[in-house]
Amino acid sequence: MIVFRRNLNLSNEMAFLLKASSANWTHSSDQLVLLSGRQRAMERAAVLCSMSSSLSSIASRRFLHSTRSARSRLHSLSYSFAAQPTHTHTYGHHRLIRNPRSSGKPRPLRPQGSFLVRHSNYKPLTCATLHRPHPQLHFASTRCLAVASSSPSHTSSSSENENRYEVAADKYGFERVSQQFIQECKSTAVLYKHKKTGAQVMSISNDDENKVFGIVFRTPPTDSTGIPHILEHSVLCGSRKYPLKEPFVELLKGSLNTFLNAFTYPDRTCYPVASTNTKDFYNLVDVYLDAVFFPKCVEDVQTFQQEGWHYELNDPSEDISYKGVVFNEMKGVYSQPDNILDNAYGVDSGGDPKVIPTLRFEEFKEFHKKFYHPSNARIWFYGDDDPIERLRVLSEYLDMFESSPVSNESKIVSQKLFSEPFKLIEKYPAGDDGDLKKKHMVCLNWLLSDKPLDLETELTLGFLDHLLLGTPASPLRKILLESGLGEAIVGGGIEDELLQPQFSIGLKGVSEGDIQKVEELVMSTLKKLSDEGFDSHAVEASLNTIEFSLRENNTGSFPRGLSLMLRSIGKWIYDLDPFEPLKYEKPLMKLKARIAEEGSKAVFSPLLEQYILNNTHRATVEMQPDPAKASRDEEEEKKVLEKVKASMTEEDLAELARATQELRLKQETPDPPEALRSVPSLSLSDIPKKQIHIPTEIGDIDGVKILQHDLFTNDVIYTEVAFDMSSLNQSLLEMGTKDMDFVQLNQLIGRKTGGISVYPYISSVRGKEEPCSHVIVRGKAMGGRSEDLFDLINRILQEVQFTDRQRFKQFVSQSKARMENRLRGSGHSVAAARMDAKLNVAGWISEQMGGISYLDFLRDLEKKVDQDWTQISSSLEEIRRILVSRKQCLINVTADGKNITNSEKYIRKFLDLLPNQTPYQSNSWNGKLPAENEAIAIPTQVNYVGKAANIYDAGYQLKGSAYVISRYISNTWLWDRVRVSGGAYGGFCDFDTHSGVFSFLSYRDPNLLKTLDIYDGTGDFLRSLDMDSNALTKAIIGTIGDIDAYQLPDAKGYSSLLRYLLGITEDERERRREEVLLTSLRDFKEFADVIDHVKDKGVMVAVTSPEDADSANKDRPCCFHVRKAI
Repeated sequence: MIVFRRNLNLSNEMAFLLKASSANWTHSSDQLVLLSGRQRAMERAAVLCSMSSSLSSIASRRFLHSTRSARSRLHSLSYSFAAQPTHTHTYGHHRLIRNPRSSGKPRPLRPQGSFLVRHSNYKPLTCATLHRPHPQLHFASTRCLAVASSSPSHTSSSSENENRYEVAADKYGFERVSQQFIQECKSTAVLYKHKKTGAQVMSISNDDENKVFGIVFRTPPTDSTGIPHILEHSVLCGSRKYPLKEPFVELLKGSLNTFLNAFTYPDRTCYPVASTNTKDFYNLVDVYLDAVFFPKCVEDVQTFQQEGWHYELNDPSEDISYKGVVFNEMKGVYSQPDNILDNAYGVDSGGDPKVIPTLRFEEFKEFHKKFYHPSNARIWFYGDDDPIERLRVLSEYLDMFESSPVSNESKIVSQKLFSEPFKLIEKYPAGDDGDLKKKHMVCLNWLLSDKPLDLETELTLGFLDHLLLGTPASPLRKILLESGLGEAIVGGGIEDELLQPQFSIGLKGVSEGDIQKVEELVMSTLKKLSDEGFDSHAVEASLNTIEFSLRENNTGSFPRGLSLMLRSIGKWIYDLDPFEPLKYEKPLMKLKARIAEEGSKAVFSPLLEQYILNNTHRATVEMQPDPAKASRDEEEEKKVLEKVKASMTEEDLAELARATQELRLKQETPDPPEALRSVPSLSLSDIPKKQIHIPTEIGDIDGVKILQHDLFTNDVIYTEVAFDMSSLNQSLLEMGTKDMDFVQLNQLIGRKTGGISVYPYISSVRGKEEPCSHVIVRGKAMGGRSEDLFDLINRILQEVQFTDRQRFKQFVSQSKARMENRLRGSGHSVAAARMDAKLNVAGWISEQMGGISYLDFLRDLEKKVDQDWTQISSSLEEIRRILVSRKQCLINVTADGKNITNSEKYIRKFLDLLPNQTPYQSNSWNGKLPAENEAIAIPTQVNYVGKAANIYDAGYQLKGSAYVISRYISNTWLWDRVRVSGGAYGGFCDFDTHSGVFSFLSYRDPNLLKTLDIYDGTGDFLRSLDMDSNALTKAIIGTIGDIDAYQLPDAKGYSSLLRYLLGITEDERERRREEVLLTSLRDFKEFADVIDHVKDKGVMVAVTSPEDADSANKDRPCCFHVRKAI
């Protein structure tokens, strides 16, 4: 176990502090360049986890800096495995891809019992931190960083430009509805209407090079067959101009996109793309427009079967099974109890696995014909491209259509409020270990209004939400967690992404007899807050935090233009003002003035009373654990399929087997060269030959190394303080100091800074046995608050008191609940961490902090806190004494030159206050888990399958071509065999160039042994590969797109820090880039023997059900050692 000094028996008691804190600040760690492939794949190949802080705080109009999960969820084309965030917020279901950067006849939708059982929409997927996390801190500041000043050529109000745009609009069939300058994002926004079809277009012009396009359709479902979700997956599987199987994947292979995805909300479907390269951007736009308006899927039942559902029968003598990407994706969603708890509407746009097989192809076709029409479209352009070119491109498509009445038929109708509260009880699949009576969940849910709210009320409710739940010190959150009635919060507070806002709050890990007590505690706490008001310091902290975040608009690797689109569309889709959500300045100033004049109680108490306390539209949902539910559901499905087979004749069965083989043959047959050439792509001449340079000056202050990055940050200073060794956690931010309790400390951080986070960074270092292990304290503030920032970092490090046993026990219970949820929803990350722990020391350390070992430790620690708190407390103090030392410190600062210079005196003062003791002797860590194959058994309907080996052990010497090859394997072989043919939500491979570990992983996979066989066939795939120059060029360009991923200034500074810690030099980066650009087919062939090392020597870990683990061991005796985790 983890030992920091040989004479200290700290072991796993300290693993809790070594757990990485929730990521709040997004960045693109690809820019490390030659970071591990999994860090790229899992950080960006699943965009909606990597959207994490983006979609919850960016897309929701509040931009709140919150440590809890937002409820909103969309179903999305591409699932991003994020390597970092433990509380990432996503809105959806996606296609599992290596997305480089980062669901009867429909009728107008009336929310049907808004707070009935919340199955899958509107609930976050949580991607947990794997080893070598690159935490994403999402903070705030007080200046608008949205975009640079508007381009005169695009935003000039001169009559000459006005006339030119008017003439162009008329020429291409548009009329200008409204034009406004949006000061908050320094942009000129013009709303157009296409005269012929009524399509609405928002054209945003500014100097942001990260251009964004999006087209959004209202897609109201009337049942839970998942039509909107399946259609979202299917339309990008070939179109009129691009008649190959999946143009989407071809774009992934060879594009410089900064975003490429699609989302299905409960009542709308979005198709956004982004790129900094203008040629690439319009290539993406054209493929997406052709896909949504002229998809092949409406004439090709096999695409519907592949992406939605179909019966699969390999031989008439075998059993029939269900297959389909969305079907298996939603099985995974419904395996997570938090998702079952949460569904805003009475039907699920993502699809209920029990209902999806009732969907027929004719309904699917009709849905597209009706809703995917320009008359039902909202179209968004943003960035520094030519506004006239936007209209020209659109006119080529829109002019092909006539007007349709669909815009009236798709309108979302408000639901009237209930006259009295009601309660609903449901079961969820649970393991049979532990006391089931203590595994209940309860959530109180309100529909706040029967009509949309004005922006000022929405903003005020957002502040109220942050006051109630936004930080560990927030009273409703604090009281619920300190009550001892449950282990962790469920429900995301206020959600205003749909037509009618909602509020939800509850607890999980509740005893059967305490359900009523939770309800009473929620209501009494809200009543007390309404009567007494909020602490003035808490109000000040919330005001600063939210204003900070609104003005900074730090969206990490998520395009700012897309965050604005999602904010605008939240009103626009309901025929409300699309400009309003972009303009927060006036309502914010008005709210601040009201609070100053009337007091916060006069502002917030009436809202609490009107929208919550006196609101009869309240649904209380109780989830009861049922250890037999998972197997019962599987048995029910089996009986349905047996009945289907029994109804078939021999001829029917033979035909089904033939159709199964025909579909598989189509899936596994490559597209013809002429079809592939139809997809527009860049050439190598479009690619910068030189890497992106980040200014870095290495100096020192009193012997401590200081890395300085002089970049324009709009008066924000970003800093990281790194200490050699590993420990600490966000818990330090929540324990209180000798002068302040944790509430006061949190409030002070909120009032004075944009946020502070503490987390460990651990990675293997190529060529070294010892891992890189640091604790990083990360924070930011306005330049004028630099002194406060470094003073607060010092207080956190040196003055936090480890004396609050009850508080610490809450951390343990919450962390345990998060880990159990992670096992169900992010089993791929658990499998990856487990394999790494068997193969290298850094992986072993990280698994102790965030894997199965950590979960075991938490369960044990929960008992020890009451039995031996004195020993635990003293151990925590000892770790701090060992860790916090001036001689082990490194400081990284990113700001403009003036703020860097001004901060030096505060950095010197900070360093003077640090202990100056001689560093403790470093220990050689040599821990690894036994190299045995494991099946981690949990209640689930899907599998997460991994296999990995260290290819450096086979003698492989790193070349840049490895990045191209591993990316190509993911986007071809694994995509086609694991996802398309196998029916998994996705699969990918990763090469961690620091450790040498090459790994394969699948996500929400119906298969287990079959997937492992596909992994083992990778070497033969490479040997037989016949790749033309066009395919090779695409593979190279896509890899360069990863390396050159778009970054904001804070991310650039942070990436430079990590390169420094890992010893990655500029010369090495240039060399690897050259090797990437020179990759040849021969490199692919030679890599085949290297990949065979994984087949022959690899370790396997699968997160799976007990039944599937037993079945695998029957088919291949002793294949897995089965370990029950839940």
